[in-house]
Amino acid sequence: MEIKGNLVDIIRREIYPAVIKINAGKIQSINKSQHDCESYILPGLIDSHIHIESSMLNPGSFARAAVSRGTTAVVSDPHEIANVLGIRGIDYMMDDASKVPLRFYFGAPSCVPATSFESSGAIINSEAVRELLERPSVNYLSEMMNFPGVVYDDGEVLKKISYAKQMGKPIDGHAPGLSGEALKKYISAGISTDHECNTIEEAREKIQLGMKILIREGSAARNLDALKDLFRTDPDMLMLCSDDLHPEMLVKGHIDRLLAMLISEGYDVFDVIRSCTLNPSIHYGIAAGLPEAGNPADLILVDDLRSMKVNQTWINGIKVFDKGRVLFEYSGAKEINNFKSSKIKNDDIRMQATAGRLRVIEAYDGDLTTGESIHPVTIGEELCADIRSDILKIVVKDRYRDLKPATAFIRGFGLKSGAFASSVAHDSHNIIGLGTNDDDILDAINILIENKGGLAVAKNKKIDFLPLPIAGIMSDQPAELVASEYERLSELVKSFGCRMTAPFMTLSFMALLVIPQLKISDRGLFDVRKFGFTDLFFD
Repeated sequence: MEIKGNLVDIIRREIYPAVIKINAGKIQSINKSQHDCESYILPGLIDSHIHIESSMLNPGSFARAAVSRGTTAVVSDPHEIANVLGIRGIDYMMDDASKVPLRFYFGAPSCVPATSFESSGAIINSEAVRELLERPSVNYLSEMMNFPGVVYDDGEVLKKISYAKQMGKPIDGHAPGLSGEALKKYISAGISTDHECNTIEEAREKIQLGMKILIREGSAARNLDALKDLFRTDPDMLMLCSDDLHPEMLVKGHIDRLLAMLISEGYDVFDVIRSCTLNPSIHYGIAAGLPEAGNPADLILVDDLRSMKVNQTWINGIKVFDKGRVLFEYSGAKEINNFKSSKIKNDDIRMQATAGRLRVIEAYDGDLTTGESIHPVTIGEELCADIRSDILKIVVKDRYRDLKPATAFIRGFGLKSGAFASSVAHDSHNIIGLGTNDDDILDAINILIENKGGLAVAKNKKIDFLPLPIAGIMSDQPAELVASEYERLSELVKSFGCRMTAPFMTLSFMALLVIPQLKISDRGLFDVRKFGFTDLFFD
């Protein structure tokens, strides 16, 4: 079998007409030719850090969407489903991934639960991490979000890191804003990557200490514009990733979209392509990313490097996508879940001021971090949403032990009416919802409880709903269908006045207690700076 085209040779930094011969799934030879070629041949693209679950698709459905964008491999952290179902969830992801040709390189989740300040569906301790890392199918230790645990020598955290080092497997990092001596200690523990840089100064400090930077462009966190000039100074230290990518973005573009943007803006073609092929291949020790004799024939053909429109995708010498058609079938998956919550009532979320000042979460568009603002209140008054001040009520209901929900207030979403809710709530995936009035909040949350997961929008007793029956966070339906419904619900929320580019994605991170500053778990308001709960009301 032969593939002809203009080969983008990222080792020799040349582009030339070539004929690639394929035998038994591998590249047999690459020979320069005299043919006039219209297409360009590139290595298959690798997403160096992604949570498949955040696409709201299970691995099989994700794969069918990803190969159409030239993705042939993903470095996947099954952290989300692990928080819901533990090892059983990781096994589900690996089994489902085995049914499709896309290469999934799974990590052992390092922080399940992410903190001890929330209810999760499972605990994966250091011994369970060791057992996972012993599997040949587990390639690395997933992002160590508990950076305080590293800095302050938490025994369980250090054991997990030690096991990965003993087995020679890379350790991914997650250290937003960490700098100075604390950062040095974090990196010296053996943590080799970070995908949480918001500024180029933060990234450069980490690079100088030997850390590789994964430039993230996802649905809620987008750092490419802030970090792209690193391609001019430190291209060998860079990889591209999505981290969390919702379905409507996946069907429109994956890593191919980032390549097109960078190449069109004049960044070096070879450096940019290496960041999502050779660099992750070397770092994670995976059999993908380099078209040379003897390597797997994972290749893509594109019309033009500036548009990066993918015509064909080949994995292991088999054509899996050709001019708009996915060439493999996926028949769906058995449902798996962990959902024990009962419906909530008005009394569960009523709030009465117990002191003279109220803490409010400040949310920002396109940013996973939050701020804090203080507002005066009258002791004893019942507090409802204040639409004119854009202060909305936010509720988190655990779904594993059926405890009473936590309620607080948030500003920044801009909602003028209605409510919306989700059982996708990083990282423990309890139910989170916010709105302008209690009745709509209850309707949005209770439809999720009734159906054991999904996304919901409610207003005046009218409820719109997208079911996510797999662990309450995924669907096995085609990406286009899930994306269409997701976009419809997102636009409905925006029609209620919401200013967020990705309302559901942003909402899902309001429960993530490892990213500063003020967040909410199912147990209450949480201050990430002091890594503990804080009072909603105070004098």
